Amino acid sequence: MAKAKVRTTKTTEKVVIKKAAAVDTDAPPAKKAKKANPPFVLNVPTLPTKSGHPLACGQNDVGQLGFHTDEVDEKTRPVLLKDIIDIVDVKAGGMHSLCLTKNGEIWSFGCNDEGALGRDTTEEGSEMKPAKISLPKKVVRISCGDSHSACLLENGSVYAWGSFRDAHGSMGLTIEGKKQAPIRVLSEIIAVDIASGSDHFVVLANNGKVFTIGCGEQGQLGRATIRTLTGESRRGKTSLLTPGVIMKKAKHFIADAIWATPYCTFLRDAKTAEIYGFGLNNYNQICVKKGANEFEHFPVLTKIKDAKKIAGGQHHTIVLTNDNQVYSIGRKEYGRLGLGDVQDDVAELTHITALKDKKIVDISCGAENTLALSEDGKLYVFGSGTSSTLGTGSEDDVPIPKLLESAQTKDKKLLAVSGGGQHSLFLVEVASTEVEEKKTSNKKTTGKEVKEAAAKESVKEVTKVNGSESKEEEKEQAEKEPTNEKKVNGNAKKTEIETNAEDKAAPKRGRKRKA
Repeated sequence: MAKAKVRTTKTTEKVVIKKAAAVDTDAPPAKKAKKANPPFVLNVPTLPTKSGHPLACGQNDVGQLGFHTDEVDEKTRPVLLKDIIDIVDVKAGGMHSLCLTKNGEIWSFGCNDEGALGRDTTEEGSEMKPAKISLPKKVVRISCGDSHSACLLENGSVYAWGSFRDAHGSMGLTIEGKKQAPIRVLSEIIAVDIASGSDHFVVLANNGKVFTIGCGEQGQLGRATIRTLTGESRRGKTSLLTPGVIMKKAKHFIADAIWATPYCTFLRDAKTAEIYGFGLNNYNQICVKKGANEFEHFPVLTKIKDAKKIAGGQHHTIVLTNDNQVYSIGRKEYGRLGLGDVQDDVAELTHITALKDKKIVDISCGAENTLALSEDGKLYVFGSGTSSTLGTGSEDDVPIPKLLESAQTKDKKLLAVSGGGQHSLFLVEVASTEVEEKKTSNKKTTGKEVKEAAAKESVKEVTKVNGSESKEEEKEQAEKEPTNEKKVNGNAKKTEIETNAEDKAAPKRGRKRKA
């Protein structure tokens, strides 16, 4: 019987072709399912481990140095603040100061007109004496501007108090007005860092989003149109005083670091490590070519590379790179750039060669000066000497970085520095001899000491006459009683005598400010 022929149809041809393609070695491999990238998460920082004593210099017209204005009006060299101990960080604001203890507590002092101290100061003179701010948990970061202060707690929550200001005066901290006590902001996020400009505040969330709030007149919020940043839009100042997120090409900006100078903000892109900036740029201080408006109100890519920290004053910016080198840009007056007597304002980041071999690890700026801290704990200062903010003992300007030398810093290591409006704060390590003295004073009484004390008590009993103690006993009792005892962070500590001859000899001056 003859076999029937297989009919070839279009359908069978397609099947054959598909089978052939399946064994073709030149065919592209099958696509694999993409693995989901792990979520981007930053960690909440911890408290610094090293603690020391705070020092201060500059104007004290509102008690920002921690002394009553009747006692001290200015300190030309760093002076010890004896009322607070075990400090791990210091921040100088426009006219107030914050100190963070190793226990995560904040102590504040200075001007409280807008609520920047975060505590009650109705008692006359209480604003000039360091006192603790009440907060729900331990603090790990602090920041302050001209009239506001803020902190980051160990659980990632952010609290702020005081007020922002614009060209018309006080704006308030929120649309409700200024806040005399700390309030929580951005309760829906976990924050990992904070930064304060003169009148704006920046928060970095653990997912990399960056939020800004406050005055936006110079573009420092990075999220407001020219009309909105002046508060003249239909919403008024509501959008300025409501924390808003920074955008990049219509997407949330994902950053891993933030910095704020008086009128500028900088952030680092978490993926590319590029630095973006926005704010006042009239002297090229955000490291981009000056535009027609002399400010940038949205993030622009800067020329800053490999930045470890960025600081700045009113019209200059200082950059510390990961290789411990320092660069400056901006206005040249008063030597604030550390480049010596330059002829013109500096429009490009320029290496400060005088600090080349100093291994700088931290930087801070006042309005017209700069402080640079080296790895070995030495402090180099330069810029305007007005108001004695450099601590050199005079008001002369310093155009080239100069080593700060004083009785309070001699043979000691500085741990932190902060430049304010008209004063500066420093943190100096506790000398080993001071630690030993403290340990010795806390030791329990030995057996020999007990016997001696018992013998003295028996002498007292003998010398008592008609229920009264003899003159010998009164003398002995007077020797045993401490004098000039003060409470220091809840502990008793003797006050020390001021020995700064330069400060005593300095003539009294009122507040000064260069243009």
